[in-house]
Amino acid sequence: MSQDRQAILYGLGAVALWSTVATAFKVALSWMSPLELMWLAALISWMLMGALVIKQGNLMWALRSGWKTAAWAGMMNPVAYYLVLFAAYDRLPGQEAMALNYTWALAMAFLAVPILGQRLTRLDVLAGLVAYSGVWVIATRGRVINVAFEDPLGVALALTSTLLWALYWLLNVKDARQPLIAQWQNFSVGLPVLTILLLLGPGFKWHGWPAIGAGVYVGLFEMGVAFILWQMAVQKVSRTAKVSNLIFLSPPVSLLLLYFVVGEPLLVSTLVGLVLILFGLALQQLPARRIVKIE
Repeated sequence: MSQDRQAILYGLGAVALWSTVATAFKVALSWMSPLELMWLAALISWMLMGALVIKQGNLMWALRSGWKTAAWAGMMNPVAYYLVLFAAYDRLPGQEAMALNYTWALAMAFLAVPILGQRLTRLDVLAGLVAYSGVWVIATRGRVINVAFEDPLGVALALTSTLLWALYWLLNVKDARQPLIAQWQNFSVGLPVLTILLLLGPGFKWHGWPAIGAGVYVGLFEMGVAFILWQMAVQKVSRTAKVSNLIFLSPPVSLLLLYFVVGEPLLVSTLVGLVLILFGLALQQLPARRIVKIE
């Protein structure tokens, strides 16, 4: 089997797992608070990544260096990003939170201007206008003229999560740590903070084995296995676009799972808004030779 084919299989595995995330979030949050879910998922993910770091023989290296970066990176991911994201899922229908969260790639393109000194292209601007018109459709639930937000705080939280995720990756551009070690170190910093917040706040209550299973699933697959599969796909593939475009398969599957498992009715506004967001993302990935820079 060629390396590209292996990469695509790894990428499809990661996308398949990410497609279940919105459903897993909603199921878990039906029992637990966002902070309880965040703590349990982070604990499971930290244990998984720690075991892999040990298996690779990198534990001593991981303990010696990289902690200055982890000190702030861990506060962004997992602490800030996932707490905000889970709070958004707790307030919004899963389909809306999922669709809004997909704008993080566009947010990263716009934030790269002040942070990395990059320049926007006309295509970037067009992609942003198209995608964020989709955000407007979803946020207003189709009432784009006679605006009436169903849950403005939930929408604000979902969009804030995209900014945090985009900022996290932009600020990590010069991070020299190996990805798996970086994730483990970040979670090593974030987990004690989450533990303190949990003890000072709601505490961790027993909600039954189904709730524990949902939390373990989120930590094991959304934060753990999916990340590892995607990392392997990117490392093996000859051209990143061959796997990056696979992410467009995730939203339709997520919507179907939310409908059949959670029982969420599919809103027309979500479908229209999601199409606009995905079209904007597709525009952003057009070949560079077709792009004209804005001076």
